[in-house]
Amino acid sequence: MNTNYAFTIERIKKSLEKQQKKPHKNKYILLYKAIKDCIKTIELPHDWALPSTRILADELAISRTTVLKSYELLQLEKLIVSKTGSGFKINYDISDKKDTETTQQPIDTDRYPEISSQGKSFLTIFSEYNRSMGTSVAFRPGLPPLDIFPINQWKNLLNSYWRFVKSSNLSYERSTGIDPLKKSISNYLNISRNIKCDYNQIMVVSGSLQSLYLIGNVLLDKGDNVIIEDPAFPNVHFLFKSIQANLLPVTTDENGINMHKMNDLNHLNPKLVHVTPSNHYPLGTKMSLTRRKELLAWASQNKAFIIENDYENEVANHFNKIPSIYSLDTEDRTIYMGTFNRLLHPSIRLGYMIVPKYLIKAVEALQEFSHRFVSPSVQMVMSEFIERNYLYQHLKNVIEVAQERQALFLSEFNKSDNMVIHNQHFSSLHMVANFRKTISQKEEALIIKKLKDAEITTHSLSKCFIQHQRQQGLILGFSSVRPGMLEKKVKQLVHIVG
Repeated sequence: MNTNYAFTIERIKKSLEKQQKKPHKNKYILLYKAIKDCIKTIELPHDWALPSTRILADELAISRTTVLKSYELLQLEKLIVSKTGSGFKINYDISDKKDTETTQQPIDTDRYPEISSQGKSFLTIFSEYNRSMGTSVAFRPGLPPLDIFPINQWKNLLNSYWRFVKSSNLSYERSTGIDPLKKSISNYLNISRNIKCDYNQIMVVSGSLQSLYLIGNVLLDKGDNVIIEDPAFPNVHFLFKSIQANLLPVTTDENGINMHKMNDLNHLNPKLVHVTPSNHYPLGTKMSLTRRKELLAWASQNKAFIIENDYENEVANHFNKIPSIYSLDTEDRTIYMGTFNRLLHPSIRLGYMIVPKYLIKAVEALQEFSHRFVSPSVQMVMSEFIERNYLYQHLKNVIEVAQERQALFLSEFNKSDNMVIHNQHFSSLHMVANFRKTISQKEEALIIKKLKDAEITTHSLSKCFIQHQRQQGLILGFSSVRPGMLEKKVKQLVHIVG
C-alpha cells in the first residue's frame, strides 16, 4: 500500500475510535465526522491525497457505499475535492482562513530573548524590500526572455549528470563552489570581459544580494561608511542599511559616479564604494574609461575596496565594450560581481563574485557558516552549459529577441501623453519612463497599484533614490513578454498612465 495512504488511514482510524464513543446509527456519518475532524485539526493537511473508496473500505472493513457517502458529505462542505486522475484531495488551507488570523493572539515578547540590533534592522528594512512575486511577467524588471531559455539543452545536461554521477559526488562540497564551475566561469570572464583571475578567487553564490551580504559582513562594522551611487538598486542600499552601515550617497553624471563629490567624503574614511559601471541601475549610464581609472586611483588613495556590480554587462557591452574596473585594477582591491539569474532565469539562483586574495579566507569562512552552497548538480550543469558554448549562443538569442521586443514596446509606449522613456537606446533589458509633469511619491505609488491590479508589474523610480531629490517614474522590464501579449499590455499600460 502507498505509504501516504497508510499514514492517512492510521489517522482516520484514531479519529474514528473517538467518534465511536458517541454511537450513531449511521456508519457513514461516523466516518464523515472522523475525517472532518482530521481535516479541521490539520491532522490531514491541505492538498493531501485521500485513499480511494475501495482501499479505505477494505482497511476499515466497511462497505464501499459507506465510504462513498462520507466522501459525498465532505465534498458538499468543500472539505475535499475530486480531481481527475488524482482521486480525492483535502481542500482546507488554514492560511486562507481569515477567522484564524483575526483570532490569533499577539506574541508576548517578554517571554523571549530580545532580537539583536541587526535582526531588528533587517526587520525594519524588509518592509521596503523590492521584490515582486506572482506569475505576471509584464513588465517586471529583472527578467530576461524566459520563453527562449533552452530548456531541452539544460534538461539533457541534467539527465546526463544524474546518469553518470558517482556516489562520492553526493557528499558535501566546498561552500564557495565546485572547481569545474569556477574554472568555467574564469574562462568565460577571460573571453567575454578580459578578466584574468585565479579560479580560487571565484565564489559561487545564489545571487548578487548574497555576494553583498558576504562582503558587507566581512568588511563592515556598525556605522562604517559605504559610498553608493544615487540612484541605485533599492535592495542594494536596503542590504547595507540592514547590516547597519552608514550610506554615503553620491550622484551620477554622464560619465558615472561623481568623483568631485566622492573626494568631498574622503575625511569619512569610506571602506567600500558600490558601482554599476557597465549599465548603471536604473538609468543605464555607462561609466567612461577615464572615470573608471579615476575611481581606481581614489580607492588606492583611500585604502578602500570597489564593488564592481557588472549589472547586465552581457547586454550593455555587446556593441561597445569598455574594460571592466577589475581588469584595470593593479592593486587587487576590486570585488567583481556577476549573476546568471538575469541572463538565464531567476529560478536558477546562481551567481558569482571574484574577491581579492586578501578576502578569500574570510569570505569562505562566512559562507561556510551561513549560506553553504548552491546545489552541486546545478553547478555541474552550468559548467557544461558554458563549456559546450550554449551560454554564448543563448546570449546572442537574448539580445536579438530583446531588441525586437524593445522596438515593439516603444512603438506603442511612445503614444503616451503623460510619460516619456528616459533613454531609448538598447543597452538593457529594462527602460525607465519619466512623468512629463511633476507628481508626488504618493501619486506614483497609486499608479503602480493601478497597474498591479491590471496584472502589470513595474518598479518605482523614486524608490531607487537615497537622498530627497527624487525623480518619479516607472522601471519597466520588456524582454520577458511575448510579442502578442506585449502589444496588448503596453496599450493597457498607456491607457492607465495616460
